[in-house]
Amino acid sequence: MAISQFTYSNIPAEAQVLRAQVRQFIQDTLADYPSTLRAESWMGFDAAFSQKIGARGWVGMALPKAYGGAEAGPFARYVIIEELLAAGAPVSAHWIADRQSGPLINRFGTEQQKQHYLPAICRGESYFCIGMSEPNSGSDLASIKSSAVRDGESWVLNGQKVWTTNAHHSQYMIALVRTGEKQAARHEGMSQFIVDLSFPGITIRPIRDLAGGEHFNEVFFDNVRLPADALIGTEGKGWDQVTAELAFERSGPERFLSCMALLKTLIDAVGKSPDALQAREIGRLSAKLLTLRNMSLSVTAQLAAGEHPAWAASCVKDLGNAFEQEIPEVAQLLLETEPRQDGGSEHARVLAYLTQMAPSFSLRGGTREILRGIIARGMGLR
Repeated sequence: MAISQFTYSNIPAEAQVLRAQVRQFIQDTLADYPSTLRAESWMGFDAAFSQKIGARGWVGMALPKAYGGAEAGPFARYVIIEELLAAGAPVSAHWIADRQSGPLINRFGTEQQKQHYLPAICRGESYFCIGMSEPNSGSDLASIKSSAVRDGESWVLNGQKVWTTNAHHSQYMIALVRTGEKQAARHEGMSQFIVDLSFPGITIRPIRDLAGGEHFNEVFFDNVRLPADALIGTEGKGWDQVTAELAFERSGPERFLSCMALLKTLIDAVGKSPDALQAREIGRLSAKLLTLRNMSLSVTAQLAAGEHPAWAASCVKDLGNAFEQEIPEVAQLLLETEPRQDGGSEHARVLAYLTQMAPSFSLRGGTREILRGIIARGMGLR
């Protein structure tokens, strides 16, 4: 079986020119932003910031101009994201709509859906969450049980989603649910819906994490009545649509830049005269970072070519998450600084936050076991 190959890919000049603009914007906007907040980065919710970058045309960049986008290619968006995440900018508010929901609606939605949802996404004003994982299901999406049943001109939605990032802040969810009888093939009979989270029958309960934050949520659907036009794409083809969506979720720089704030405070704390161990380990992390970036850019090139590199994207996420989880361990190896939630140095507080958050990196967006199953299938091993 042929599998995707990683090849070196340069960022085109027309995309690269955006880098200086983003850096200047970050310098002007986040000059006094503390490292403790930069550590949250793509989990940091700041609607005002999202609207500022939306006003500059940096949200929904790949979407058509007719709906407020710039019709920019994947590399232009990559440059924007890379600079924002490397600086620890708070991008969580618009993040999922920009990365997944907007492109999904643009690809599979009706003209009415595009006109209704996409302009607000591009302005950084409309926030989406993704309803995939369920209790006793996790990343095994083929085992989901939530369902939507036709009732005249409506759909009636029942079930539960869990680990739903930003559901408590979002206006909408794109939910994957069952719409048909259980099929012999586990991936059949599923559809996607755009769910207005203000509808009656929806209950959202935040889940507090180890660091004291509330990013994930449980979402309950109790006879939620959805209009007919809430269905996105083709009934029964939800699995195929989700598969295309996950390539965007699993291959970007967010899968290896989550601990950049800690790497920066670590380098500052070590100073300009590292000992042999410190120099070796920081150099090793830097080499891994460069390698992961090149792999991610290779996937971006495949996406730009209209391909669906699920295998390669899974490799980036699996290796990227391992790298992110390694950084807090290396930080504690190289210095005697103990993690501190309050008091202590800024480095100690950043270390505390990311040490507690690191276990979640290999859970969100697909567990390590699921990713390695995809990789094995891509290699013809299962």
